[in-house]
Amino acid sequence: MPNPTADASSDPAPETVTVSAGARLHVGFQNLSLARERLYGGIGVGLEEPRVTVTADPTETVASDDPLGREYAARAVEILDVPGVDLAVEERLPRHVGLGSGTQLALAVLAATARAYGLEPRAREHAPAMGRGGRSGVGVATFEAGGFVVDAGHPTNRFTTEPPAEGDWTVPPVVARHDLPADWSFLVVVPDAEPGRCGESEDRSMRAVVERADPAVADEIAGVVTRKLLPAAAEGRLEAFGEAIAEIGRKNGAWYADAQGGVFRPPAGELVEALEDCPVLSGIGQSSWGPVVYGVTDSRHAEEAAAAAEDALEMRGLEGEVLLPRAATDGATVRTRGE
Repeated sequence: MPNPTADASSDPAPETVTVSAGARLHVGFQNLSLARERLYGGIGVGLEEPRVTVTADPTETVASDDPLGREYAARAVEILDVPGVDLAVEERLPRHVGLGSGTQLALAVLAATARAYGLEPRAREHAPAMGRGGRSGVGVATFEAGGFVVDAGHPTNRFTTEPPAEGDWTVPPVVARHDLPADWSFLVVVPDAEPGRCGESEDRSMRAVVERADPAVADEIAGVVTRKLLPAAAEGRLEAFGEAIAEIGRKNGAWYADAQGGVFRPPAGELVEALEDCPVLSGIGQSSWGPVVYGVTDSRHAEEAAAAAEDALEMRGLEGEVLLPRAATDGATVRTRGE
């Protein structure tokens, strides 16, 4: 199926379009200190599942039964200068749990609306106007092409303790991307718990973290990224990759400890601790502000890893969902009616 960032069809006639995009895991940032030249610098992985799926029909107005979908549709219509769109959200990612629901929905709506009118979405270019990519560029990059991604971050002089006005930024460029081996599986645990921070709450927390972040932690992370993580990703070495992302996650947690009540926020911390004892799992960590917890294993041991996660939830009196997706090797898919 065509990629949503490819050239527009030669037939510009309006049509019904469905766009589907996988979730993403966010391992952490490379730097949160104003004492270094680049701020943020996201590290993450696109997943095949779970997914957000939207269908767009060209109309004269903006309509959607999904309130957030309607908000993004209104933005997309304005950005693309088209009359309107009737948007249906067919599959949803759980919101504010660490799976990138906002970015994937926003870009799926943008791409579906554009394709419905035979236009090129230009997702990376338009992401800021959709309110996305203001810190991490991982969600935009995985929407475009999937994979394991490291982005360059933003110039620190543009992102002081007060970020630029909404939309007044560019999405950080990708500095490294690798397809991960097909026999790797990511354990994704989604506990039924309070959602992670978002919106103004997230902005306040991030400002507080950035104001006091120790630059020495960023220097340590840089060494892990260049000497451990990138070689392991390029060579497909699972245990080394897992060790590196776990180390980066814990170092990020040291920055966030005061803001979230520990290196990992409750109840993610309890689940991380339990899963670290599972011999078939590597790279245990918390995605974004949580509460999603993840790890990496191979296909031979995936069911054992899932059983360990189910036990960890049960022993802590938690309900939740356990998933075993593979890393995505491509970006969002586009389907027109009849395909």
